[in-house]
Amino acid sequence: MLIKSRFMIGSAVAVLALSACTKNADKPAEGAASVIAATVNGKPISTKQVDMIMKQQAAQGMPDNPEMRKMIIDNLAMASLVAQEAVKKGLDKSGDVADQLEMMKTNVLAQSFVEDYLKNTPVTDAEYAAEYDKIKATTAGNEYSARHILVEKEDDAKAIIAKLKKDVKVFAALAKAQSKDPGSKDKGGELGWFDPRGMVPEFGSAVAKLEKGKFTEEPVKSQYGYHVIILDDSRAKEAPSLEQVKPRLTQQLQQQSLKKFLDGLKEKAKIDIVGEKAASASASASAMTAAPASAPAAAAPAASK
Repeated sequence: MLIKSRFMIGSAVAVLALSACTKNADKPAEGAASVIAATVNGKPISTKQVDMIMKQQAAQGMPDNPEMRKMIIDNLAMASLVAQEAVKKGLDKSGDVADQLEMMKTNVLAQSFVEDYLKNTPVTDAEYAAEYDKIKATTAGNEYSARHILVEKEDDAKAIIAKLKKDVKVFAALAKAQSKDPGSKDKGGELGWFDPRGMVPEFGSAVAKLEKGKFTEEPVKSQYGYHVIILDDSRAKEAPSLEQVKPRLTQQLQQQSLKKFLDGLKEKAKIDIVGEKAASASASASAMTAAPASAPAAAAPAASK
C-alpha cells in the first residue's frame, strides 16, 4: 500500500503543479461548488482531479470504489498542503521549479492541442478511399504455396533436379537431407502461402512462372545460394476489407495530417537557436585562418614546372 500511496502522491503533485501554472488556479469557476471534492485551507480540490488520478489507477488494475477515491483525496490534500508551504517559501518562483512548471504547462498544452486537432480533424471518406485503393493495388495478384531446397553449389542443385526428374516424390526427403534453409528443411522445404513480392526477386520471379506440381528445371540463384523450387498451389490474393484496415488507416492518416499541419506551423514560425549563428561564424573564421597555411602547398607544383 505504501508504494501505491507514493504513486498517487506523485500524480497528485503533478496535477497540483499543473494547476499552479494556470493564472486562475486558486479561483474556483462559477458554479464549481458542486464539483469540489474537498478544500485545503480554502483551496479547492475538484472531482475532476480525483477522476484524472482514478483513471490512471484503474488503468493499472486498481478498483474504482469509494475507499480508493477517499485515499486519492487524502493524497491530494497532503500534496496541496505541501504545495502551499512551497509557495509560502517562494519555491514556485525559484529557477528550477519555475522552469519545471513552465515545461509541464507547455507539454500539457501541446498535448491538449494535438488531441483537439485529431478530434476535430476527422478523416474524410475520400481519404479513406484513396488509401484503401493503394492497399488493394499492393495486395492484388496471386499468392503461392511452394517448397524449396537451398544449397550452396550449383552442381548440388543440378544433381537434385536430376533426381526429381526421376521421382518428384523424393522432394521432401531431399529437402530434409540437403537443404540449408533452417526454417523449412525439417518441413520438407515447405514455405506455406506467401506473396512472391515478399521474396528475393529471383525466387519470386521463378515461383510465378511455375505451373502447379512443376519444379524449376534449372537452379535459381539468389544471394542465399541455389534454390530448387516446386509449386504446390496458387490462388488469387484477396485484399482485406476496408473495415478490417480502417483503424490502422485512421491512425496513419491522422498522423500524416498532423505532421503536415505541424510542418506548416514550423515553416511559418521564426525560430532562432541561440548560439547557432555564433558557432557558424566561428567555423567560418577557423576555415579562413587555415586557408593561408595550405596556399603554398597548392602552389608548389606550378612553381616546379
